[in-house]
Amino acid sequence: MLTNTIGHHLMVHQAMIPRSLKPFSYICGGRMLSGYKPKRDIKDSYKILELEEGCSVDDIRNSYRSLAKKYHPDSGSITADSAAFVKVEEAYRVVLNDVANKKKSSENKEEEEEEDQLKSNAPQHRHYLSFEGVGYGTPSQREKQYMQFRVDRATEQVLAYRARKLESQYVATDLMKAKDVRQSKKVKITQAVERLVEDLIQESMAKGDFDNLSGKGKPLQKFSDCPHVDPMTHNLNRILIDNGYQPEWILLQKEIRETIERLRKSIVVSRSKLGEPMTSRRQKEWNHICEQFAEDIRKLNKRIDSFNLVVPLLSRQMVHFSADKEIIRAQKTYEASMENTEASGYDTKENEGEGVQRFGWKSSLLKWFNTTLK
Repeated sequence: MLTNTIGHHLMVHQAMIPRSLKPFSYICGGRMLSGYKPKRDIKDSYKILELEEGCSVDDIRNSYRSLAKKYHPDSGSITADSAAFVKVEEAYRVVLNDVANKKKSSENKEEEEEEDQLKSNAPQHRHYLSFEGVGYGTPSQREKQYMQFRVDRATEQVLAYRARKLESQYVATDLMKAKDVRQSKKVKITQAVERLVEDLIQESMAKGDFDNLSGKGKPLQKFSDCPHVDPMTHNLNRILIDNGYQPEWILLQKEIRETIERLRKSIVVSRSKLGEPMTSRRQKEWNHICEQFAEDIRKLNKRIDSFNLVVPLLSRQMVHFSADKEIIRAQKTYEASMENTEASGYDTKENEGEGVQRFGWKSSLLKWFNTTLK
């Protein structure tokens, strides 16, 4: 009680001291009591609390509690120190004040930003909303300015429309020019090809390449039997056919047919060479032959694709060959040939037996004559 009374009187006397004089601190009950709060540096306060700037309020409170338990004079611990506790308390207050000020400043800044947004989005007054917000001054002056603005805007729109129309015309003109250029190039190429063909014909005639033609000196048949065929095309095709020329698709068709016949014969011959019965070794050989046959069929199908691209008639196109179906066909062909062979062998034996029976009496008669003559 005595110490508290003395502390109270000292605080009253300290309040009566002028501000120009430096206030003093006093000790009461082992603690330093002071009505003066010194302005401690914020960084030092964070260091005293063993914290870093930007920490949360919970971190500040936890650090203060742990340090207060450590340095509080009434804690009874070995590290109890009143001066250190006062520093911790002052640092705690300074740090809390700093955090509160920062939070308040951030909130104020957010409020100001919201106010600015509201101000920018706030609706204008009625008379400013008329005339599309154009012009300034009295309503009559703003009306005149708005009319002039509409005239200027209409003029700009008309000019923009004319510009787009002219651009479209120029684009169409450029397209026509490009088309004319392409057409002229095509004509030039055609003329160049015709001149080249004519030069080659003249050169061949000079060399005598046309002297051995079968129809040399004979008149050409001007018209064909079909009235719907162009006479020139008919004559050209007939000349090409007479001289052994064949189109590419005909040659490809002939090659494809010859190839498939050759492959079919070869796989039947290979199966005949293996014979019966099919042992494991012969089965491996047959599998290898079938793989090679499938690869040949795949190559042939590629040739069929090329043929279908150049054939002039859709009805003349060919379909792909199936390697599995061809192998089954070869197996059936082999089995049929084996059955025919067995049947022919049986017929031969029967014919031989009949011949022996037919000519047996003659041989016995000859033997009888020979014995009687002897």
